[in-house]
Amino acid sequence: MGIMSQVKALVLCGGKGTRLRPITYYLQKTMIPIGYSQKPLLEYIVFLLKFHGVTDITFLVNYKAKQIQNYFTDGTRFGVNIHYVHDIQSLKGTGGSVINAYRQRSFIAKDTLLIYYGDIITNLNLRALVEFHKKKKAAATMALASRFEIRVGLADLSEDGRIRGFIEKPELEKPVSIGILVVEGKSLNLVQELAEEKQAVDLMGDVIPHLIQLNKPVYGFASDAFWYDIGSTEAYEKLNKRKVKDTMSTFF
Repeated sequence: MGIMSQVKALVLCGGKGTRLRPITYYLQKTMIPIGYSQKPLLEYIVFLLKFHGVTDITFLVNYKAKQIQNYFTDGTRFGVNIHYVHDIQSLKGTGGSVINAYRQRSFIAKDTLLIYYGDIITNLNLRALVEFHKKKKAAATMALASRFEIRVGLADLSEDGRIRGFIEKPELEKPVSIGILVVEGKSLNLVQELAEEKQAVDLMGDVIPHLIQLNKPVYGFASDAFWYDIGSTEAYEKLNKRKVKDTMSTFF
């Protein structure tokens, strides 16, 4: 069996997408049409996973779940196996969704999980990410962009408020999270206590810092791959359709 056939994908696609309103009053945010082909965002994610050999996919759903289920059904026509886990709402947040899935036995401690935020489009080499994770024997590995374009201007101010320099939308030369990570199922046992302490648990804000605090091996996989966060109406309107076609056509 190949390394990717042993990976289970969890795609977070249950959020209300409030920053994408009014679009998300009518559509689940992962079902918004993307690019010239106007395929749902989630379809790009499914084909990326399939291209890299991940065919066991679980959608963590809640808001407008029927739109997703009616379109993808069991995944047969896409060449993958799709399962659905509904948030039971006992624990909120992205980490809460994953822990809820664990409690519903969607995966077990020995599984390796590829967790994917459903509002991200990318051509990231998922196989290389998983291989890096396995080589490092990591508890968790975050996919990171090598640089990030800040979507606002940056001013250099003197003490009296005079602007000495100004750069419009500069690139931040720091690794930033792109909303994809690999986590060992057994690592989630270590964050059960968070679920007892908090009503909402965030993967990036709570789970990863908690694992680091426990001195577990957490790594970052830096990449220059194309990625785009379609998390707001402004970002959606500015998405370059030509860029999507040029970078994502390989997977269809």
